[in-house]
Amino acid sequence: MATRNIITEGNPTLSKISRPVTSFDDRLAILIDDMKETLVQANGIGLAAPQVGVLRRVVVVDLGDEIIELVNPKILEQSGEQDGLEGCLSVPERFGMVKRPNFVKLEAQDRHGDWFEYEGEELIARCFCHELEHLDGHLYTERAYHMLTQEEYEDLVRQQQEEDDA
Repeated sequence: MATRNIITEGNPTLSKISRPVTSFDDRLAILIDDMKETLVQANGIGLAAPQVGVLRRVVVVDLGDEIIELVNPKILEQSGEQDGLEGCLSVPERFGMVKRPNFVKLEAQDRHGDWFEYEGEELIARCFCHELEHLDGHLYTERAYHMLTQEEYEDLVRQQQEEDDA
């Protein structure tokens, strides 16, 4: 496994549509393993293949107790609404407020090509939507209704720490 470079906003790869995975081979396994290592190293929650310069429909998401691998993911259902802060490994040190569904059900293939379904709420639902948008060439900044200033972000972090300490 190897850590890959995460490309950032302004790189044209991030605005391109990823192609479906059709070969479930060693190259795919290496890509997934490298993406997982890169995600952990970057201390992120999710990572899509375009963020490491590969235009394939592959996403990894850290669920806390495991990292789920999503190949050719598609959203089947979504419901509810949540409003929250988002950041992105490809948009470093910038954060914005984004509305997302509160529940998402998706289907995807694993690294061997077998289909499965997965459901997520709250942060996981947000992450699924965020990462799948990368596969279609979009960044969360296009969807954000407010980008935070550094001062607003620091205030939000301070408030969260105070709540956690209480």
